Amino acid sequence: QVQLVESGGGLVQAGGSLRLSCAASGRTFSNYAMGWFRQAPGKEREFVAAINWSGRSTYHASSVKGRFTISRDNAKNTVYLQMNSLKPEDTAVYVCAARGVTTTTIDPNEYDYWGQGTQVTVSS
Repeated sequence: QVQLVESGGGLVQAGGSLRLSCAASGRTFSNYAMGWFRQAPGKEREFVAAINWSGRSTYHASSVKGRFTISRDNAKNTVYLQMNSLKPEDTAVYVCAARGVTTTTIDPNEYDYWGQGTQVTVSS
């Protein structure tokens, strides 16, 4: 079992920044690829970013590329999502997920563990 706890969400004005953190516990963190997803009210869950076990391979959705950056610190068992130039359409619950293999994927069905999520609200 892997437990994931997100933090860092909040209310920010358009153009602002937030950094989300996802702390993992329970298993060897570096054995897992990690991902961030988001879900806005009335919308389906959307892939945001993914990172492989070492952090050397990342993938970002086109909607956030150039504004968001995923990273990880295996010594701290934590994955981050730096979000810059936030837009109102980025408003959603952001959830991190862990995949029991070391390579990335955008498919949520390939992730084994999920956190509870943290709310991000961007005002215009």
